[in-house]
Amino acid sequence: MKRTLALTEIYVNMADIISTSDDARSAPDADRPDQPLTAAGRPEIAMIELLFFAYRDFVSDPDAILESYGFGRAHHRVLHFVNRRPGMRVAELLDTLRITKQSLGRVLKQLLETGFIEQRPGATDRRQRLLYPTAEGRALSLRLLEPQIRRVRTAMAALSPDQAEAARSFLLTMLDEHERDAVARLVAR
Repeated sequence: MKRTLALTEIYVNMADIISTSDDARSAPDADRPDQPLTAAGRPEIAMIELLFFAYRDFVSDPDAILESYGFGRAHHRVLHFVNRRPGMRVAELLDTLRITKQSLGRVLKQLLETGFIEQRPGATDRRQRLLYPTAEGRALSLRLLEPQIRRVRTAMAALSPDQAEAARSFLLTMLDEHERDAVARLVAR
């Protein structure tokens, strides 16, 4: 007895058969959008979540301080790097933060108008705009930094020197490869 197959019985989704990409094989539960993502067999998901939660707590204390000034995280980053490198050019800050001129312009304008940062012309090139913290800017930057220093100090105290170096190495390795050396130099200052 010969059986005829209906078209629906022979349909095969080629994506189910042909999957040569590592990305396709490791896509977390892409075919089950109604199910929660699981970390089973995917330690990267647990690490990603730890990074999310660590960042949430790392910025929570400064966020509360910034809120009282009407500032946000972009203000915090600008204050931090200007305080780390007084006299840096606006172009260097743009490169460090990787934000648009428009975004930096808005934040910088607020910090200049409220007296936390001052802008001076370059000594040799008067067109350069060099950024310096004011005394108030330095004080706010240190106030924002203190709870983060406490949090990092507590975490580092729980690690052996080798573990601390592994954590540092892990964070550097998370950066784009072409940025690692420059960032390592920057943070070593």
